[in-house]
Amino acid sequence: MKTQRGFTLLEVLAAVAVLGMALTVIMQLFSANLGGITASDSYLAASMAADAKMREVVAKGDFTERDWSETTEEGYQVDVSIKPAFAERTESLPVQVHEITLSVRFESGAKERTITLRTLRTAARSI
Repeated sequence: MKTQRGFTLLEVLAAVAVLGMALTVIMQLFSANLGGITASDSYLAASMAADAKMREVVAKGDFTERDWSETTEEGYQVDVSIKPAFAERTESLPVQVHEITLSVRFESGAKERTITLRTLRTAARSI
């Protein structure tokens, strides 16, 4: 009698099912990684815009107490606040300390995200 070698239909179906499940998991991981890369790119671009705007505000050197908002060319909503800081501690010094707070709001996927930068700057005391 001749022996047959090979796989049965049931074995082939089980192998295809296991392979299908493995490919599904791999594709889901790949998709999640692409989403993470996109979110990372959005955060990087927004933080670079925030840093550039903060440098612009500091370079002007006008630390008068005020708040304002604007929209950048890239579509980011920027809120800037300049306020005195440590007034009690520095009233006898020839300089004033100012806190500059800058928030950038942007869309990342379906969510609105915010990055906030803060810095302290000194300026000669106005008489």
